[in-house]
Amino acid sequence: MSEAEPRIAVLLPCYNEAGAIAQTVRDFTQALPGAIIYVYDNNSTDDSSALAAASGAVVRSVRQQGKGHVVRRMFADIDADIYVMADGDATYEAAAAPRMVAAMLADNLDMVVGARKSEVEAAYRRGHRLGNLLLTGLLRRLFGRSFTDILSGYRIFSRRFVKSFPVLSAGFEIETEMSVHALELAMPVSEELTAYAARPEGSVSKLSTYRDGWRILRTIVQLYRIERPVLFFGIIGALFALAGLILAVPLFLTYLQTGLVPRFPTAILITGLMIIAVLNGMCGLILDTVVRGRREVRRLAYLTFRAPSDFARDR
Repeated sequence: MSEAEPRIAVLLPCYNEAGAIAQTVRDFTQALPGAIIYVYDNNSTDDSSALAAASGAVVRSVRQQGKGHVVRRMFADIDADIYVMADGDATYEAAAAPRMVAAMLADNLDMVVGARKSEVEAAYRRGHRLGNLLLTGLLRRLFGRSFTDILSGYRIFSRRFVKSFPVLSAGFEIETEMSVHALELAMPVSEELTAYAARPEGSVSKLSTYRDGWRILRTIVQLYRIERPVLFFGIIGALFALAGLILAVPLFLTYLQTGLVPRFPTAILITGLMIIAVLNGMCGLILDTVVRGRREVRRLAYLTFRAPSDFARDR
């Protein structure tokens, strides 16, 4: 590879993909001939590692089970200018990678998401489509803006994205965490429409619709609590305050009429609810200061790396 070209690493998490991993490696080798293909095997019990190595990939292993653990290891280990991440199941359009890389370099983007489009029902089941739409819509409502396909595993990253991303997730919710990381640091990002194919015969999906859907939903709520503490705890505090006010109205009317407070347990409950409401509001304000500090640290870490188009400088 010449010095005028970026160093591209293709990252393929792999778990029991013997039926598809060789084809995936060949497709990305053909699409990005100068790239190094890395396959990170996550405790496969089939011949995935041997097949990937025979196809020309650099094969490494990760013992901690889960896609998030694999991504954490890949981002820590590999040094490149541009990172192309896809799954090892031959479902993503490898031929679209050069176009996505070109878009990143042209506009100095930090992440390009391959928004999936499929005409094959077996490739993108109706339940998964619906779940993706609901979770994407929820993310947009909570964080103000979003992507059209937050669960896509086909993404192009800049070096400054990869090296500033802490990777806290353990499983398939990692894509949601990536999306929120980019949105919270106001990174330049875009989407490219890409084809999404059915798995080859012999390849089985590892995604559980309900279990993984619940984990992704829980991750969105947790990230909202972490990144938007004033709103999160403010909503909880407002609910407690509303409950206290509803209980206080008849008590207050009785007091105006008789000058007495006949239901002391209710009065004590109202006091407790209001105290909890105030505490939630104060927690939100204090945590907001902490979050701002953390966000500044992440932003400074992000700024220590060059923009994607400056890859040739100081090489």
